[in-house]
Amino acid sequence: MNKTALVVYAHPEPTSLTRRFVMETVGTLEQLGHTVMQSDLYGMNWKATFDEADFPCRINKDRLAFIQESGHAYATRQQTQDVAEEQRKLLAADAVIFHFPLWWFGMPAILKGWIDRVYAYGFAYGYKGEGNRYRYGDGILKGKRALLSVMVGGPAKDYSPRGINGPLEELLFPITHGALFFPGMDVLSTHAVYGTGKLEPSVAEAEISAWRSRLEHLFDEAPIPFRHQNGGDYEGHVLAGHISSGRTGLAIHVDEGRADQGIDQCQT
Repeated sequence: MNKTALVVYAHPEPTSLTRRFVMETVGTLEQLGHTVMQSDLYGMNWKATFDEADFPCRINKDRLAFIQESGHAYATRQQTQDVAEEQRKLLAADAVIFHFPLWWFGMPAILKGWIDRVYAYGFAYGYKGEGNRYRYGDGILKGKRALLSVMVGGPAKDYSPRGINGPLEELLFPITHGALFFPGMDVLSTHAVYGTGKLEPSVAEAEISAWRSRLEHLFDEAPIPFRHQNGGDYEGHVLAGHISSGRTGLAIHVDEGRADQGIDQCQT
């Protein structure tokens, strides 16, 4: 069945490995019969700063209150055209793939700026005017899939469970669990390529081939089993005491029982 994918990418160099992966994503998905939309943030000269220029019709001229102005602009259809267009793409997509290099343990600033500006109040948070009711598994993007494709300069061992840089899945948790799962998307395990600063051509080709195979299962791969806010595991937004008893940290928000059953089976 034909699906629609949105490819959002952030790298200024056309010959970079990130951009090669983007080209492979577009080509592979189109060959599979899917429709592909693209958001080339550097090519679009995307405005990364979230500021007063995002609200041309302010309701409070004296003080910039972002939630208030964002909600008003979204509700009255007075957002800037670039933001409205990216929201349209998100709503039209069945899956969203983000391609970016890992810069200082996170996404490039231009991509963070895309999230800051596009995720308006009433859209990605404060959905239906219900405050925090629709989030972490619910929300406007529920039913869509999300996948990160990340180019990592350092070796895999540096990002292993005991690696000096910290586990990659924890470094990216604010993106996967936060920016993607928060508004409702089903998030697939991150696809990472390590050692990209010194990658031999043959290794790069092997990585691209592996990515191509991953894309073939974009719409049937099981997502990371993040716990849903409204699924019964939380009491007052705090994980119930009988779940992962005695443990703390990010990992407790993943249902290991479901992972053990093979639901989270594609960590790359």
